[in-house]
Amino acid sequence: MLAFGAPQGALAGVTAFKQAVAEGAARDGELAEYYRNNGYGAIWTGTGEADRARRQALLQAIDAADAHGLPVARYDAQGLLRMMRQARTPRDLGAVEIAMSRTFLRLAQDMQTGMLTPAQIDSGMVRAVPVRSADELLSGFTAGNPAGFLRSLAPKSGEYARLLREKMRLESLLETGGWGPAVPAASLAPGQSGEGVVALRNRLIRMGYLERTASSRYDIALQQAVMRFQEAHGLVADGTAGAQTMAEINVPISRRLPMIHVAMERERWLSGPRGARHILVNLTDFTARIMDDDRLTFETRAVIGKNLKTHQSPEFSDEMEYLEINPVWNVPRSITVREYLPQMQRNRGAAGHLKLYNSRGQEVSRSAVNFNAYNARNFPFALKQPPSTRNALGLVKFMFPNKYNIYLHDTPSKSLFDRNVRAFSHGCIRLQQPFDFAYEILSRQEADPKTFFDRIVNSGRQTRVSLEQKIPVHIIYRTATVPAKGPAQYREDIYGRDAKVWDALQKAGVSLPAVQG
Repeated sequence: MLAFGAPQGALAGVTAFKQAVAEGAARDGELAEYYRNNGYGAIWTGTGEADRARRQALLQAIDAADAHGLPVARYDAQGLLRMMRQARTPRDLGAVEIAMSRTFLRLAQDMQTGMLTPAQIDSGMVRAVPVRSADELLSGFTAGNPAGFLRSLAPKSGEYARLLREKMRLESLLETGGWGPAVPAASLAPGQSGEGVVALRNRLIRMGYLERTASSRYDIALQQAVMRFQEAHGLVADGTAGAQTMAEINVPISRRLPMIHVAMERERWLSGPRGARHILVNLTDFTARIMDDDRLTFETRAVIGKNLKTHQSPEFSDEMEYLEINPVWNVPRSITVREYLPQMQRNRGAAGHLKLYNSRGQEVSRSAVNFNAYNARNFPFALKQPPSTRNALGLVKFMFPNKYNIYLHDTPSKSLFDRNVRAFSHGCIRLQQPFDFAYEILSRQEADPKTFFDRIVNSGRQTRVSLEQKIPVHIIYRTATVPAKGPAQYREDIYGRDAKVWDALQKAGVSLPAVQG
């Protein structure tokens, strides 16, 4: 019997080991290239201290994977140990070598950039995940401290660290009964008392929204606790536990934990540097934020795409390059032929705020066009809306050119920002406070950004203002976030994307603790 890690000695044994490594790696081009470049040498199965340290670091990292919401069984540590114990020949050791490298790569990539491929789950999740190559991961791992390398793989963002802590907190609570019994009332209001109020009080205490109290009345302290809960769940913060608020209060931890798991996986998809200054648009809470070093600098309400497959806002990252002030709205082809062409076929004067242009960019009189002679496939004209306060883009748009034709912009439809759920656009992101947003964006390059911006707006001329330093823009979809201060925030899964992600995570082996609450 050949003991695991024993010297391979004879040339025949070395050759057999290398042949086994080459054969085992052959079906994976990147892995094969790595071993070809290192002469098919061992990095796991040698007798030296470095190999032992790598084996130990990998097994310890697998054991700790659950803390990151990764399923330990996915990496089959017991199977690896069994292969090690049963290795009797150099060829056996070669098989162990490749099995350990494959397991390492799976764990490393899962930890750093997630288990799932976003676009395979939902067509709106078009985020490009920065997966590192096998050579980069294996070379980095073998070049330094193996345990330290594995610890370094998880996302470095403050959000990921906070999600990790929230996961542990909820799991601990789950083991001791969760948030307690559900509140046995459809709704409750200030001034009431009784069993339902006591249950509401106890549940909010357990959740951390209310200091411990013996009061059985829906008093001012309970009302303020309800308001804090409502604010953390994207509800109207009126302090009354109406039907919608009560439904959210009665959601058990076993339904919140999957939201944390999904958020952690999503954070791994965005594991690269976000940029010291960046713009963060969270579709689920209808906000756009300017962030500086993980701190909120500016926030405004936003309107996102309607919950229709053709209108849902996609998730991706890009860089803002310029502002277009007093923009012309070039009506997208899809909107032109689906929405405006049928209107103009019924009444050529419909949508009179839009001008018609031919393929040479010349304006065409509507009276010269028989709209009923065309359909969505052969309509040869473009529609544009000139700059004005009634322009669909408002008076400014913020450009990060992308193939999805998505950008941030002003809007004349201000009343929509008063809604709690704000999904009304064709996909672009409308801002409630676009001027203030622009002032902050320009503050890094203009001594008096307000005067600079307002002067251009007042000119009425379409003007492009380039940014001296591009700003990363991240359009994300998070139903669970954990701010640096305050309680975890939860939002509705408006497009149903997180349900698909959770389903995929479960199929990959993720599960919750057996205790429910």
